[in-house]
Amino acid sequence: MSERKYANEIKEVVLGDKISIEDLIAVARFGARVEFSKDYYYRVRKSRNLVEKWIEEERIMYGITTGFGALCTEIISAEDTAKLQRNIILSHSTSVGEPLSIEQVRATMMMVLQNVGQGYSGARVETMEMYKEFLNRGITPFAPREGSVGYLSPEAHIALVLIGEGKAYVNGELMSGKEALKACNLEPTVLSAKEGLILVSGTTSVTALGALALYDMIKSSKAADIIGAMTLEVLKGTTKAFGNELMSVRPHEEQSNTAKNVRKILGDSKIAKHFESYRLQDALSIRCIPQLHGAAKNTLKDALKVIEIEINSCCDNPIIWPEGEDGQAISGCNADSSYVGIEMDSACIAATLIAKMSERRNNRMIDGNISEYPWFLIKKPGLNSGLMIPQYTQAGLINDMKILSHPATVDGIPTCGNQEDYVAMGYNACKKSTQIAEKLEYVLAIELLSVFQAHQFVEENLLPSSVTKAVLDEIALTVPVMEEDIYLYPHINTLKNLIHSGRIIELVEERIGRLA
Repeated sequence: MSERKYANEIKEVVLGDKISIEDLIAVARFGARVEFSKDYYYRVRKSRNLVEKWIEEERIMYGITTGFGALCTEIISAEDTAKLQRNIILSHSTSVGEPLSIEQVRATMMMVLQNVGQGYSGARVETMEMYKEFLNRGITPFAPREGSVGYLSPEAHIALVLIGEGKAYVNGELMSGKEALKACNLEPTVLSAKEGLILVSGTTSVTALGALALYDMIKSSKAADIIGAMTLEVLKGTTKAFGNELMSVRPHEEQSNTAKNVRKILGDSKIAKHFESYRLQDALSIRCIPQLHGAAKNTLKDALKVIEIEINSCCDNPIIWPEGEDGQAISGCNADSSYVGIEMDSACIAATLIAKMSERRNNRMIDGNISEYPWFLIKKPGLNSGLMIPQYTQAGLINDMKILSHPATVDGIPTCGNQEDYVAMGYNACKKSTQIAEKLEYVLAIELLSVFQAHQFVEENLLPSSVTKAVLDEIALTVPVMEEDIYLYPHINTLKNLIHSGRIIELVEERIGRLA
């Protein structure tokens, strides 16, 4: 099996077969083009033909020839079908507050395309081609982010632009949906039977938000191995706690992989070699890196498995099942967001644990009694605060992360006149995961800042590992070594971007190969 590409390496994603989380991120974040394969066109058209056939036969089908939710017993005439689809988009556009980010909306549209492309939804190819054009031409609908229970409202705001309503961004400028279509030489569409329901239902936004956050959490977990190893090195920690012998008697794969990462990162470190026996045992935040990082990465790995199954699933209701004598429309609830929601609730906890350990390592560096360096890693503490206050920032961020780690999916408020008497709340699990992912990057950035500043106090004859040196050299291009107090905010952001962009991983992997 070939190694997975990083998302920024993918320039085009062809829908029609299984795609990975990297493919989704490539389109949502890095602007990769989207195209449809012959299989995609075939499956979508086959499913659509069945819908049109059944409408002619006047079958009773939920959301196609009936109302929605508690109104599923209300029969809709063929003449009112188009009106029904338009109405569902208008009436469901009720989410409020600040909008989803451009990449979150792009990811949601991508998930609608992938959902319909499984061939069990019944949308027209023409409607899907409109979303494809939105992605390829840079039309991003305005979608308020607050007030979803797992589907419906943000998706409806996105779909408004298809019919020339709502608002959208074009080249960063927010304008009416009608103006956005005109600016890109597109015409509003008239939605046909079932399409309004398809566009608002399913786990499309849940999976989109969850995938973006999880991708960043996985990157941060690798960055945490790098930064944790660099902290171990500068704090004169012992690498004996990372040996194969210890890992072999507790054979969790991610624990062993984390220890292997640290050993590779510090493989040629003169500092680590010199202080290998400096202490009999380090504090838990140092010697427990394989165990805690490993446990967190195991949880993120489980979440990735679920996310990628969901990416390649049909989460519509009803589904258009083509098998049997004449096929059938089957109502159920593949639109339920429990799978992704529970995993992302767990991923939030895992990311918070990584952050918790990072802050403890950072605290050891800035505490002069522990690190054996000047207090707060500044030459004249007292006159200067040095890196005292960034640890406060970590404390505030982690407090937020702990609050956000409360699971969303344990809650459920009935909706739709008790037709939906249980609600999974997976959307909120994924929405908060995006906040946790960003806060984790900041927490790690602050630890990395301390590592960078601590190296000015390391004995000159003790050289760091080649990996550490590469990272320190990269940081030194934009971040100065502190001689006295300076304005730290821009430097924290610089290091956060080093983590978010994956550049820190790239620097390391150029020297020691792919991190596990």
